[in-house]
Amino acid sequence: MPRTKSSLLDTDPYLLTDRMNQILIENLNAAAWRATLPGAKVRTIAAIFSHVHNIRRKWLRLSAAHLKIPAPLHHATCTPEQTRAALQHSAARCSEMLADALSSSPKLVKSFHRDGWAQPWPAGPSMLAYMLSHDAHHRGQACMLAHQLGFPLPSKVTSVMWDWKKLSKD
Repeated sequence: MPRTKSSLLDTDPYLLTDRMNQILIENLNAAAWRATLPGAKVRTIAAIFSHVHNIRRKWLRLSAAHLKIPAPLHHATCTPEQTRAALQHSAARCSEMLADALSSSPKLVKSFHRDGWAQPWPAGPSMLAYMLSHDAHHRGQACMLAHQLGFPLPSKVTSVMWDWKKLSKD
């Protein structure tokens, strides 16, 4: 049966989760980017997203060294624009890594090394699930921190972040 419309199954899930990160940063009040909670030892939103990018770099370095590793971000100096560009680049490389790892016969990505100290596991669906969960966890942290700082994202924005069908068509 021929398909006429693209579906979620046709969409790259890792690029889709990165689109959610992009939407969050695009719609974040600029004052929230480096703001800190008084008396709390938590990362800034800038630090959260630089961490996401830098962890992706680690996954690529350890699991898919054949791919070009994007430049790192520094949490204290990165701007929202630099971070968005870096996240887009690292998401594209992770998507390439996942395409090989999830293929019926992976050629270059045989195992997932999430960290230098952790035991690797075979590349496959659990790798994708871990990577999506990592992004989602930190995206949630950033949303919560923005709210706690007095800069909540409009419900229109958070609703879009949850509408995978709409995001897959953008």
